[in-house]
Amino acid sequence: MARNLLGAGYPVTVYARRPEAAAPLAAAGAATAATPAALAAQSDVVVTMVTDTAAVEAVLCGEDGVLAGAAPGTVVIDHSTIDPRGARRLAAQAAERGVVMLDVPVSGGVIGVEARTLVMMAGGPEDVVRSLEPLMRVNAARVIHMGEAGCGQAAKACTQICVVVNQMGVAESLTLAGALGLDQRRLLDVLQGGFGASRILEVQGPKMVARDFTGRIESRLHDKDIHLVLDLARDAGLDLPASAAAASTLRALQQAGGATDDTAAVIRVLEGRRTPPG
Repeated sequence: MARNLLGAGYPVTVYARRPEAAAPLAAAGAATAATPAALAAQSDVVVTMVTDTAAVEAVLCGEDGVLAGAAPGTVVIDHSTIDPRGARRLAAQAAERGVVMLDVPVSGGVIGVEARTLVMMAGGPEDVVRSLEPLMRVNAARVIHMGEAGCGQAAKACTQICVVVNQMGVAESLTLAGALGLDQRRLLDVLQGGFGASRILEVQGPKMVARDFTGRIESRLHDKDIHLVLDLARDAGLDLPASAAAASTLRALQQAGGATDDTAAVIRVLEGRRTPPG
């Protein structure tokens, strides 16, 4: 995403918690900063994308965090996937320093980044979202304002249900096909041409058949997301059985050492859950 911004002519300064992660961007023309505070001090807009709520809080609110260096009027766009409640809390802390924080998680994966066709769902003041839409549309085909702070993250949680549960359906279909002696590649053609077709099937199905579990979207991230969904559902008094089943399978994959594998690797877990016939 940062490389796309550079390509679009934006001046970009980067900070990464692992310096080696910033090296390719520095080689592509980005400036570097030693701390988030130093980066914020020279930026009008700060874009963050890290693993979870605790990581966002550390980058923003730590001793050398963004809020320590940001001038009033700075805007923070957080593209991480985190707890909506955490997003609201961090937006309130930012507001105390005169900083506007937008929660703008993304959907579309690595393929969407490369094609610049991500969907971004935004929480925060709508006028600020619209003013920065040209910047965000460098990476996104659509930027959709969902409401006040936290609403972008709430929308992402809903999105992840469709993504993760759909992946489980693809994995179950291919697992049964294998057990029945069907050619899984031919089954993919059937599925993609019928009512079960989906983007997840198109992208993840071939990985499952080819046993290609190289982590483009590591399963640990979907594990984190679907358990966040269940936390939100409990708070709302809802039972989400499909999400709960998906969460159980993803947790089993983590316990089996598949945290850095692509989520397509859930098929390994399902294939190992054989019961005696009859």
